[in-house]
This record gives sequence, C-alpha cells and structure tokens, in this order.
Amino acid sequence: MTARLEILQTDITTLAVDAIVNAANGSLLGGGGVDGAIHRAAGPDLLHECRLLGGCKTGLAKLTNGYRLPARFILHTVGPVWNGGSHNEPELLASCYRACFALARENQLRTLAFPAISCGVYGYPITQAAEISVRETLAELAANPNLQKVVLACFDPAVYSALTQALAHQQ
Repeated sequence: MTARLEILQTDITTLAVDAIVNAANGSLLGGGGVDGAIHRAAGPDLLHECRLLGGCKTGLAKLTNGYRLPARFILHTVGPVWNGGSHNEPELLASCYRACFALARENQLRTLAFPAISCGVYGYPITQAAEISVRETLAELAANPNLQKVVLACFDPAVYSALTQALAHQQ
C-alpha cells in the first residue's frame, strides 16, 4: 500500500496526475500560497470556472478542470484555520481529505497530489496536520484499489520531514 503513497518536496503545479488538490479559501477565487500558485499556473480560465461554483465550505471539496496545469483536474478544498484545536479543526481537516477522495472516486481519478492543507497562513501545526494527512491517505489507499498513486507534495523541507515521520509512525 505504501508503494502507492509518495512524499515529494516539489512544486505541486508541475505534477502530471489526474488531479491536484488546491488548499483553497472559501471563495475559491484564488489567494496566497499554494492557492495562488495553482491559479497562476492554471491561467484565467480557472478563475472563471471557480466563479460559477459559489464558493466552498470548510471541510468540503469541489472539482474544476486543470486548464494549463499538467493535471487534468483540480480538487479545491477549504481547510480549517487553526484556533488552538478546540474548534473541530482535526475533524475538519480530515474531512478535506475524505471529500477529495470521494470526488476522486466519483470521477474515476486514479492519481492525486495533495499539498499540506491548512499548514500555511491557516496556521495548522505541521506535525498534527501531517499525521491526519498520512492517516486519511493510507485509509483511502486500503479501501480503494482503483487509486493507483497519491502524492503528498510539499514545498517546505519541514513539512516534508513531518510527513515522512508521520508515515513511519503509521506503518
């Protein structure tokens, strides 16, 4: 199963997978961090499609085309803002992964790449987010034999380290 899970320190916008996941804000209209990078790389058609979606609630996900990206689709999910952990943040973050995996199953996507959802300006503690990311990904890989590969893509070496440690703890 872990052969189908890859942790890479890379730019998620360069990955040729069925879908990349965008750590979006609730408007889905672009922002900073990975959200801004995905919107810039995909081009203006992404913003036009996102305007038609009516936003997205925290813990849910919506699908768009990938446009200029090597990925065919983008799964936009809105992670929780960290408020100390007592505002349902762990469940909301796990829900982001589950919602993306559900859309992947519905759309017969076989390869996905996730960023470190909520770990940037939303302030989620990296170690805790990595544990949730790896746990939810391993659960989906165990339950869905059609899912060929999941990449946990990160730009930051500290996130890469947290993800590899989380994977070692859960094996």
